[in-house]
Amino acid sequence: MKRRDFIKTASMAGLGTGITLLNFPVFGKSAPGNKLVLAVMGVNSRGNWLAQVAARLPGAEIGYICDVEDEAIAKGLKAVASVQSRKPTVIKDIRKLLEQRDFDALFIAAPDHWHAPAAIMAAAAGKHVYVEKPCAHNPQEGEWLVAAARKYNRLIQMGNQRRSWPNLQQAVKEVKEDGILGKVYYGRGWYVNNRAPIGTGKKIAVPGTLDWNLWQGPAPRMDYLDNIVHYNWHWRWHWGTSETCNNATHELDCLRWFMDLDFPIKVTSAGGRYAYPKDDWETPDTQTLQFEFEGGKAVAWEGRSCSPFNLEGSSRGFALFGENGSLYNSGGDHYKILDTKNKVVKEVKQAANAERSVVNTVSPAGEFYDAVHISNFLESIRGNDTLHSDISSGYRSTLLCLLGNIAQRTGRVLHTDPANGHILHDAEAMKMWRRSYEKGWIPII
Repeated sequence: MKRRDFIKTASMAGLGTGITLLNFPVFGKSAPGNKLVLAVMGVNSRGNWLAQVAARLPGAEIGYICDVEDEAIAKGLKAVASVQSRKPTVIKDIRKLLEQRDFDALFIAAPDHWHAPAAIMAAAAGKHVYVEKPCAHNPQEGEWLVAAARKYNRLIQMGNQRRSWPNLQQAVKEVKEDGILGKVYYGRGWYVNNRAPIGTGKKIAVPGTLDWNLWQGPAPRMDYLDNIVHYNWHWRWHWGTSETCNNATHELDCLRWFMDLDFPIKVTSAGGRYAYPKDDWETPDTQTLQFEFEGGKAVAWEGRSCSPFNLEGSSRGFALFGENGSLYNSGGDHYKILDTKNKVVKEVKQAANAERSVVNTVSPAGEFYDAVHISNFLESIRGNDTLHSDISSGYRSTLLCLLGNIAQRTGRVLHTDPANGHILHDAEAMKMWRRSYEKGWIPII
């Protein structure tokens, strides 16, 4: 879809609340005259999609692509060429990219171990940052990232797109301001999939199309295996952060948002690699997380990476339970509110022409719902809006997932400080608050 067609289609996208995209700051008071030049790091999959969506927005242009694999670069260039006339400059090394002065913001969709280090480097170089979830590979990186945004006075937005979805924004107002559910004391989220086993990797020569040293970047060096790049690094602790940070981040963020939660006081986890226990997949494929908070509130999440039976009729979603009823969301920009007798008292549906897609795996929610979040970021840079998911909030949601992983790996209940989420009275677990880095790659604020 060309930029002109996207604008025309998006502006006609009526939502269930009667809001249209024209009511949202996608066009901006200054756009398109106040052009923003963007760079995208990691364009094999999600970053490829983000580049296309951003380039379609008025006043935005992709000036640079940063990737370490030739085929991904080719895919990124082809995708951007379909929506803008300017051909982006390709720079493989993020350090070289950040020496360039003629772009405004960096989009980061590289593997998880790159998210916080690249974002910190970008902020130090004077760039605003849009970083995909999770914002960090470990809790210390998240704290560093929040500190970097403050020190360098840069805007850093995490890619938990639901914060910008209009119907969910309306639902939050009804729950938090209007008190439609009364006191909300419990929230539950879930995610299921049908992922195949990844086998046992073989040590082979690094493909000539890949710069394996730059791909590893801040992570301590390991041998190249034939089943890591492009996706299965998610399930290895050295680079990835498990299904919790890969997907639970969204639902746990919504529960934090709706329930006005900060740092937890208690974290527990149960699960493991159960479906295919003899391959290289290290992280849990089956996991339940429980979080307790001050004020008599609790949250749970269930994930099944390799068992697709839906919960509550949907592959993902969340539910809230309060003294006056409950709210149900099945993954999209819609919701139902039920009274204490389970009678539906209100239902808000997603836009008919913006339904979720099982075909578009890099953006199942659809283009409109990525565009509104990216637009919020760009308009905040222009001074026309404020971030819907600033990094301080994004880190808190990511931290829930990271703490859940630490509880899982230690096999213990974690008691945490409600002021900052730090693990209390458990030195072994607190060691997982941070990681080691390849020499010369330690993030510096």
